[in-house]
Amino acid sequence: MIKGILFDKDGTLFDFNATWGAFTETLLLSEVGGDLARVQQLADRLGYDLANKVFFPGSIVIAETVEVVAGHILPLLPETDKASLIGRMNGLAAQVPQIEAAPLVPFVGGLKARGLRIGVCTNDAEAPARSHLGRAGVEEAFDFIAGYDSGHGAKPAPGPLLAFARAVDLDPAHCIMVGDSLHDLHAGRAAGMRPVGVLTGPAGAEELGTVAEVVLDSIADLTDWVDEQNA
Repeated sequence: MIKGILFDKDGTLFDFNATWGAFTETLLLSEVGGDLARVQQLADRLGYDLANKVFFPGSIVIAETVEVVAGHILPLLPETDKASLIGRMNGLAAQVPQIEAAPLVPFVGGLKARGLRIGVCTNDAEAPARSHLGRAGVEEAFDFIAGYDSGHGAKPAPGPLLAFARAVDLDPAHCIMVGDSLHDLHAGRAAGMRPVGVLTGPAGAEELGTVAEVVLDSIADLTDWVDEQNA
């Protein structure tokens, strides 16, 4: 019986490339003062295709924390320090318009109407995550929201997933972890949750299918699948 659903944010609740493609280019341009050669170096470092404004599968940006991503490009930005870079990244990220993978207000409302406990576990920072969910009109509907900096650790470690289960008083075996990356799915397995993949991030069905119990096109298909499992 599925009683709780924990969602990744980027690539799951929100379409990854549609949301973060333009942001990444803007960030890189701002960091190097419009120097296109350096922008290309940074894009290559991040696994970002500037021409098509999409992330390559395996890009470090897909599943890692902002601290890891900042540390990855810091050697190419000798004029700054890590703390300042992270601050600018979080500040910009909080303002990015999020492209919903499915209309979130009715989707989340449908889950709550079924009596399900729901949460968000992201490797983004908590403050930008709450900002994004708030602007989508669904922040208050979630029983639990955690970022990498919320004190529970970061995926693929199971800490934040187990924190969700404790917060909503559920056995992890009665919960599913829904995400678009192997980090999400491995975390789900490690926490004893059922992992569900979605294709609204850069990873394909074949990759996600190596870990996921099921791979759906998007969260739009999740409610029917949960109903089938609980029938």
